[in-house]
Amino acid sequence: MRDILIVAHFTQTPFEKGNGRFHYLAGMLAQDEKNCVEVATSTFSHSRKQQRRISREQKDELPYRLTMLEESGYRKNVSVGRMVSHAGFAKRVGQYLKERKRPDLIYCAVPSLDVANVVTKYAKTEGIKLIIDIQDLWPEAFQMVVNIPLISKLAFTPMKRRADFIYRSADKIVAVSETYRDRALSVSEKCKEGSAVFLGTELAVFDRYAAKEKLSEEDETVRLVYVGALGHSYDLTIVFDALKILKEENAANLSFRVIGDGPLRKKFEAYSARLNLDVEYTGRLDYTQMVTRLTECDIAVNPIMHGAAQSIINKVGDYAAAGLPVISTQECPEYRELLERYDAGINCENGNAGELAKQILDLAIHREKRLKMGNNSRRMGEEKFDRKISYQTIVEMIEREADKK
Repeated sequence: MRDILIVAHFTQTPFEKGNGRFHYLAGMLAQDEKNCVEVATSTFSHSRKQQRRISREQKDELPYRLTMLEESGYRKNVSVGRMVSHAGFAKRVGQYLKERKRPDLIYCAVPSLDVANVVTKYAKTEGIKLIIDIQDLWPEAFQMVVNIPLISKLAFTPMKRRADFIYRSADKIVAVSETYRDRALSVSEKCKEGSAVFLGTELAVFDRYAAKEKLSEEDETVRLVYVGALGHSYDLTIVFDALKILKEENAANLSFRVIGDGPLRKKFEAYSARLNLDVEYTGRLDYTQMVTRLTECDIAVNPIMHGAAQSIINKVGDYAAAGLPVISTQECPEYRELLERYDAGINCENGNAGELAKQILDLAIHREKRLKMGNNSRRMGEEKFDRKISYQTIVEMIEREADKK
C-alpha cells in the first residue's frame, strides 16, 4: 500500500461551495486500491471566515480519510490575526505529523508558508518524499497589497526566505501555472523540471450544469460576467468605469453579473450603484449554480490589479469551459499569450477604462466575432483545463514517487 498524505491549508471540503483541486486529486488517487489517501486541512474556512462543521457521517461517505485540524481563524486576510492563526495551525500540523504513522509521500499545498515550512522540515528529517503544489506566490501576493518602497521589501524578506527553503527542498514541484513553477525552479536544488497543471475543471461535470441557452437569445441585452473573489487583487471598478462610459454614449444594451463574494463587496456595490449601472451581485454560489449562471452570459471579464502576482487562476478555467470570450486586463504574460494563441479574447491595457469600454463594445455589437472567440475559448478549455485529463499527470507523479520509499 502507498500511504499518501495531502496537506492543504486553504482547500475547500467536498461539502462546501467550490471545485477544490486537492479533494479531486484525493478522489482520483483513492480509485486505486493500492493507495491509502488522507487529506489534512483546517477547521477554519478561509473563504467564509468561519469554523467548519462537518459530521463523522459526512466524512465516512468519502473514499479517502479527511482530517480536520484545529485553527483559531481570523477576520481579515491581511492582518496580525491571520499570522497568529497560521502559526497556530502550522504547530498543530507539526504535532499531527509526529502522532501519525509515517507516510510514504506528502503532497503539500503552498501556501500557507507556515504549514509548508513545517511539512518540509518534517519530510527532510524523516526522509519522506515531498511534492509541493504552488497555488499562489507568497510574499509576492502580499507585496501588492502592502507596497511601501524599501519597507515592504525588508518586511517580507523572512517570508521570501521561507518560500525559497520550501521550493529548494521539494523532491518534485507542481504549480497552477508556468509562472509559479518557474519561480520555484529558480531556487530548487532537487527538482530541475517541474510540472505546470492548471486548476481547471472536469468538463463533463461542468457541461452537465451548463445553461441550455444564453439569456441574450431571449432579449437584446449582452451580459458581461465576473466570477471570483471580491478582493484587493481584482479591479472591478475599472469595469464599472468602462460600463459608465458606454452608458453615457448609449452605445449598447449591457448588464454585468458578479458571481462571488469578498471583503470589497460593499465597496463595489456602492460604486456601481453610484454610477447607476445594471449590476447583479449573486454572492457566492454552489458550483452547480455558478456554472449555470456563468454560461447564461456572453462575455467574461478578467480585471486584475496592476502588479498582481496572479497567473493562471481558477476563473479563467471556468471562462474557457463556458466557451466565453474574455476581456482581460491581466499583466501576466502567460495568460496574455494564452488568450492570443487561441484567439479566445482580448488583452487590454491595465487601468485604461477607455480601452476596456472600446473592447467591450466591439464584442457586444459584433456577435459573430464574439461567438468565434467563444468557440476558441472552449477549445482552449478542452485542451488545457480539463482536469480529468490534466490531473492524471499529477496522480502518476505521486504514485511513482511514493513507490520510491
